[in-house]
Amino acid sequence: MPPTSQQSAAAPEPLARQSAAPLTFRRAVDADIPGLVALVESAYRGDASRAGWTTEADLLEGQRTDPDGVASVVRAEGGQLLVAERDGEMIACCQLEHRGDHVYFGMFAVRPELQGGGLGKTIIAEAERTARTTWGAREMRMTVIRQREELIAWYERRGYRRTGELSPFPYGDERFGIPQRADLEFELLVKELG
Repeated sequence: MPPTSQQSAAAPEPLARQSAAPLTFRRAVDADIPGLVALVESAYRGDASRAGWTTEADLLEGQRTDPDGVASVVRAEGGQLLVAERDGEMIACCQLEHRGDHVYFGMFAVRPELQGGGLGKTIIAEAERTARTTWGAREMRMTVIRQREELIAWYERRGYRRTGELSPFPYGDERFGIPQRADLEFELLVKELG
């Protein structure tokens, strides 16, 4: 039905701005595993990931994770997979793993169509708060593919610093994807949590 004179024919608002419902956080459970795999895959791989800006589709093909990989994070002692929900719907997640004097941050994914609306900043702030309050962590660490300059710059704006400490990409292990170039490496990023 065409819009009436009182209705707007404008494009709908981006999903990131449609709901004013509060964001809630909880620890992932086994029942979340299929949804978490789909969420992580959608944020990083394949054509669907191109709707957001965190895609790795030009660097890697194949899978980003699988049910076994997600299950190992969900069930890990000394860690948790933090789920962000809005209106009861899973929209983001991140891994927090206590490693002695720091917490490792990984498996960070926001639904592609919701990226760019400020959710990432909110989620990483909650992850840092959780690391401090749950484990008394004074430092958060992560590894990012060094060729992901835009993503690294985003983390730098959140207070993370590049260390120059590089580690090799696991070439030949398709559980991490199929590299599309031969020079991939991870760089360690660190933030003091205070």
